[in-house]
Amino acid sequence: MRNDAVHRVLDAELAATRQRGVDSPRVLDVGGGSGVWAVPLAAAGCRVTVLEPNPNALATLRRRAAEEGVLDRITPVADDSDVLGTVVPAGEADLVLAHGLLEVVDDPAATVAALAAALAPGGALSVLVANRFAAVLHRAMAGDLGDALRLLRDPEGRAPDDVAPMRRRLDGDRLVELVAATGLRVETLQGDAVVSDLVPGSVLESGSEAVGSLAELELAAASTPGLRNVASRLHVLGRAAG
Repeated sequence: MRNDAVHRVLDAELAATRQRGVDSPRVLDVGGGSGVWAVPLAAAGCRVTVLEPNPNALATLRRRAAEEGVLDRITPVADDSDVLGTVVPAGEADLVLAHGLLEVVDDPAATVAALAAALAPGGALSVLVANRFAAVLHRAMAGDLGDALRLLRDPEGRAPDDVAPMRRRLDGDRLVELVAATGLRVETLQGDAVVSDLVPGSVLESGSEAVGSLAELELAAASTPGLRNVASRLHVLGRAAG
């Protein structure tokens, strides 16, 4: 159920891109890891460049792509976001993904600017980040009240038990600010895993009806502001001028 709302937005984006006459949308997945997003996008007919510094993750990506028969549609690049401008020429990507990236980079503002520069006219940037307010809530619910307070007070949304490469968590206002500062038009701000991380496993084990109800609730909650603000992750879609 996680990422259902994100997938819905990306599916709509690909459909809109094809309506503009682009048969094989060009996707750049920065920090794409083992291909969780890249392989399904390639299977959907996209040409995907994955920028990822971890060689083990790239090996898994290649294996997954081969198993799905889409290895020829994926270009893996063993490097990080610092070389973004040299990997994909400016203005050539129909869709850029930065899922789980801004939490670990040195300079999120510079990174988002580089991501935006890679977009073709009318293209879209999809950013998915850990939500600082959700992290506060989850620690408080677990009884870690001191850590929850420190995380809330920290301007970067860090917790005492964070380990590398985690550097920050963002809230919705900060995420929108980062994307809008590049000149992109923010079209979507929604939550991901709004309630699914809070539902006891025993509820889901009760049957398919509960699973279906949770999926429906997640999709409805994703765009509800009060609930979106405590989602485990936040998702933004920013649009380049056409």
